[in-house]
Amino acid sequence: MNQKGIGRRTVQYFKGYMPFYKRNLRLAFPVMMTQLGSALVGFFDTVMVGHYGTTELAAVSFSNSFYLMVMVFTMGLVMSVTPLVGTAFVQKKEDEVANLLHNGLVFIFIITIAACALLLACVPLLGYMGQEPEVIEKAVPYFVTITISLFPFIFFQFFKQFFEGIGNTMAAMCIMLSTNLLNILLNYLLIFGKWGFPEWGALGAGVASLIARILMPILFLAVFACRKEWSGYLRSFRWKNIHTSVMRQLAALGLPIGTQTLLETIAFAGSYIIVGWLSKEAMAAHQIGNQIANLTFMLAVGIGAATTVRVSHQYGLRDYKAVRMAANASIHLCLLMNAIGATLMISCRKIIPLAFTNDPAVIEIASSLLIFAGLFQLSDGLQCVGIAMLRGIQDVRRPALYAFIAYILLELPIGYILMFPCGLGANGMWIGFIIGLSVAAVLFHTRFRSQFRKIANS
Repeated sequence: MNQKGIGRRTVQYFKGYMPFYKRNLRLAFPVMMTQLGSALVGFFDTVMVGHYGTTELAAVSFSNSFYLMVMVFTMGLVMSVTPLVGTAFVQKKEDEVANLLHNGLVFIFIITIAACALLLACVPLLGYMGQEPEVIEKAVPYFVTITISLFPFIFFQFFKQFFEGIGNTMAAMCIMLSTNLLNILLNYLLIFGKWGFPEWGALGAGVASLIARILMPILFLAVFACRKEWSGYLRSFRWKNIHTSVMRQLAALGLPIGTQTLLETIAFAGSYIIVGWLSKEAMAAHQIGNQIANLTFMLAVGIGAATTVRVSHQYGLRDYKAVRMAANASIHLCLLMNAIGATLMISCRKIIPLAFTNDPAVIEIASSLLIFAGLFQLSDGLQCVGIAMLRGIQDVRRPALYAFIAYILLELPIGYILMFPCGLGANGMWIGFIIGLSVAAVLFHTRFRSQFRKIANS
């Protein structure tokens, strides 16, 4: 076949996906803005704390390595709401949708109390992780503050996942963006002590997050009141409708999702601890690299969230051709966006660190790490969309095993070996990231293709 023929077939192929690109992006864009807004708060935290001091930046990085593990696991449990609500919603089972909301509220209250208690129990252990004493001194008050903020934040995440299940992604975007602006302003005031506010350094960043996160679920309750059908979901709450069977259903789907997200986070959190054994400069540079990589990852998370909604809706309608098309459309979109992100990271690697710090040692290490951050963008995006596709068809147990293989058995050990025995320093850990994320992407997508064939053929 000549080149013109190949070109025409390629154009026709992508043209057939245009309706799916539009539908996916319509759902994905608000989620992407929500996730990007959340990442930007972390970005500005890092920038402001980094300019306040390298010790403070290392303290925030170390604290988040513990906090994020519990937070992400709890968020993973909450993610079970979207596919269950999405399937019930398209089948017009309004009572089941309301029942999932009511039981979910009780479910997350219990797990969030447990999560906060677990984090607070870790406070006495922070000093035994091989970090420098001045880092621990700054880390403890920040850690306690962000632990308290987890409670309102998880309720916001629950409402966000519920609304995504019924096909609304705008509400969370508006709430997140408005509270993020408040968070950034409070960061400036409380970290540096501007306009008469106290100068709290790293603690100021934690207090700013706490205030903003308290507002998030309060604003979502106001959203419920905006439309009769939404407020009806809350008004119909009755304790007699709370059943352990429904909470077990949420847990059965949520625990594997939470485990998968926890394992990925353990790998990244473990990397902070291991890199911290090199120096506080390496730890600070590692934080910078992760913050930049996290910006593009949040875009992939937005595409992934839309994928779970679109796949769960078409799965509920038993339209398997649309399931496949929606999934493939998300893969195309994610590859395009992450390729752009990778290009920017690598080409601007010497400029980006200057936004975070004036420390020459940190700048040099971070510039090197951004090359590897760019290189793993495609595999990171693909694994994110792959797991979202599997959640849409409610296949979550096997992926948790795959996550253990990729992130725990491969990513961290390979990173450690390359860092110390091979002498590659922090770069070695990031090569481990590339290997682990690539293996995860292959396993998730292979699993989806296999399961989809079984479902379609049945």
